Amino acid sequence: MVALDAEPDALQRGDEAPDFELEGTDGETHSLDDFADREALLLVFTCNHCPYAQAKFDAMNAIAADYDEVAVVGVNPNDAEEYPEDSVEKMVEYVDRGEIDVDAYLRDESQAVAEAYGAVCTPDPFLFENAGGSFQLAYHGRLDDAQDPDSEPSGEPGFEMREAIDAVLAGEEPTDEFRPSRGCSIKWRE
Repeated sequence: MVALDAEPDALQRGDEAPDFELEGTDGETHSLDDFADREALLLVFTCNHCPYAQAKFDAMNAIAADYDEVAVVGVNPNDAEEYPEDSVEKMVEYVDRGEIDVDAYLRDESQAVAEAYGAVCTPDPFLFENAGGSFQLAYHGRLDDAQDPDSEPSGEPGFEMREAIDAVLAGEEPTDEFRPSRGCSIKWRE
């Protein structure tokens, strides 16, 4: 388990989202441009096998269902050779079963995207505001205050991220400081 603290390599508020081209569970290649019609982008580095990530699937799915103006995108960067549950084939199974039901679930096979964003654990959420065609970081931190897989949040699942999303959609800066996420460390290749 890793608690996400202020990582020196992580993006800072106002930083532009690094672009990417990643394979999705739909068989298509996706980039930031695919979400340019949305007011915000919630990019969550996640995976299939981590119990911390699994505990947040419902919150991610609900945010995706409730906010048409927000693209919710999962990115799985884990080493699938060491963790076969995180392979593209298994990702497709999770989507087909409805366990992950977001706008796109993408595979970061090279791990370059996770590295560019400064992601360290699963789940590791980044909320970006669409600022005239470029996505700028508005909030980086946990979805809610349930920090263990068996814990229940003190509000609805994902309530802290929802507050940040609501602020962004209202044209305001989220007032909360970044709250660290907790989860399994990203399974980096040697």
